[in-house]
Parts: sequence; structure tokens; C-alpha cells
Amino acid sequence: MKGTLYSIGHGNKEIGQFIQELQSFDIRYLVDVRTKPYSKWSPEYNQATLKGHMSRAGITYVYMGDVLGGMPDDPSCYTDGHIDYSKMAKKETFVKGLERLITANAKKINLAVMCSESDPSMCHRCKLIGQELLKRDIMMNHIVGTGKIKSQAIIINELSKGEGSMDLFGNPNEKVVMSRNKYI
Repeated sequence: MKGTLYSIGHGNKEIGQFIQELQSFDIRYLVDVRTKPYSKWSPEYNQATLKGHMSRAGITYVYMGDVLGGMPDDPSCYTDGHIDYSKMAKKETFVKGLERLITANAKKINLAVMCSESDPSMCHRCKLIGQELLKRDIMMNHIVGTGKIKSQAIIINELSKGEGSMDLFGNPNEKVVMSRNKYI
């Protein structure tokens, strides 16, 4: 189960470090999956600015937060006001976005799905996108530093290690939801 799909979170990284991490895996496309492609704390990651940085680095910027973003506007993706990934994964728009990633993988295109959260285990790019890709036998690799990755399988193992009957999110076999501000 080999893939050319990666994920990365910008967190509080300097843009130069971020680009270096992407280049260490020969990333050709940066797919922004932030629902709102802006950052209050790091303006270099605002959509237009980031697109310019990527262009100068020889990386094509693609926005897909409208279909793969973790906080959709569609109220049917929520349960009691919290995002419900199981509902979201069934949405036609999400499935079509995921199919674009699957096609890129089949063509062996190195791309990185990007969000704000630097820790992939705390982000929808692992908990939703990575899990849905895994169901289709595609292993997402999460960039955690220059030349360093963690596979989807390793993160799942770390999240469930020693938890017995806990699910991927550390909950005892319950449906997992996420509020707009934190995981619950």
C-alpha cells in the first residue's frame, strides 16, 4: 500500500521551513484543505500570499477547502452543532474531492494536503481524509519535519495504543464529533 499523497500542517513554522519540508519530499502540488484559507497569526499562510510563496518555490497551489475542508457550511454535516466526519465522508462534494486525490495518487503525483494544525493526529487531514483514503488502500504520509514522515497507520496506532476498545479519536466506541473549536 504505497502512496504519493502527503499531508502537512503549517502551525507556527516559518514559511522557509515549510517550503523546505515540502521540497524534502519533492512535493509538486500543495492542496489547501482549510475551510477558510487564512491565518490570523501567520499572514504568510493567507491564501494569496501562500500561493505566491508556492509559485516561487516551483509548487502549484490548489485550493480544495470548499470540498475537503474540516468545517463545511453544510448543516447536515453536523450533529448537535458538532462536525460529524461519518456524515461528511458520505457527501457527494467530499467524495468528488477525495476522488481527485485518488487520481493524483494513481498518476504518482507527489502532493501534500495542507491544513493549519501541525500535529496530523489532531487534524481532519488524518482523522477524515487519511482514513477515507486508507479505506481505498491508499496510505497517506504525514510530513512531520524535513525528510521526516509518519504514515497514517503509525498515527492510528499511536492514537489507539493501550486504549483497548478506544476508537481512533480516543473515545470508547462512540461516534466521534468535533466542535468548531476543539475535539470533544
